[in-house]
Amino acid sequence: MKALLFFFACVALSATLALVGCRSVGSGSDVKPEHSNASARRVVGTDPGNVGKGTPLVAREGHELAAFAAGCFWGVEDNFRQVPGVIATAVGYTGGHTEDPTYEAVCSHTTGHAEAVLVEYDPKKISFDELLVVFFKNHDPTTLNRQGPDRGDQYRSAIFTFSEAQANQARAAMAREEKVIGKKIVTRVDPIGRFYRAEEYHQQYDEKTGTHSCPTPKGLPRGA
Repeated sequence: MKALLFFFACVALSATLALVGCRSVGSGSDVKPEHSNASARRVVGTDPGNVGKGTPLVAREGHELAAFAAGCFWGVEDNFRQVPGVIATAVGYTGGHTEDPTYEAVCSHTTGHAEAVLVEYDPKKISFDELLVVFFKNHDPTTLNRQGPDRGDQYRSAIFTFSEAQANQARAAMAREEKVIGKKIVTRVDPIGRFYRAEEYHQQYDEKTGTHSCPTPKGLPRGA
């Protein structure tokens, strides 16, 4: 908990920034991404749960898995990779009805899949409840199928759970957050189905390019 609080204290506010490649076709933004300090990052893995194209997910011994959808997965993954206790992350597609979806298919709004981030974490260093804090503070959970200028069901707010305990924690966190912000939260809580690892160029995009490329709700700190 102390590490998480320290992490929150060290994160600065970010502007709402986006790249066309991370957004629905025709969004029309020419805003350039801001650059991040990649040299200050700690090393985080890239294969949570031995993730593949819809293959069974298995966390390493002593670790647990979580999955979140909160808009464009480039920025969402980047936020979670900066959280102490997170062991590995990957972006992908889940929650839909088609097999082996591609990015182009997901952007066509015909697959039902969301852009999501799979997180493997050490519960001795960070709890699922603390990951939920990061999730809710890094996107707007009150907008249906939209984050900033990004629109479409692939940008929906969702928590994909690996157990009934996670589902109960997620619903309790939603109730608490609604009281804090005074607005109805539209986040979905669904059991995890098949998780399809996204194309390699999407993986750890912000970290590889040294940018903050996707929208973060105005006034909310990344990772805090």
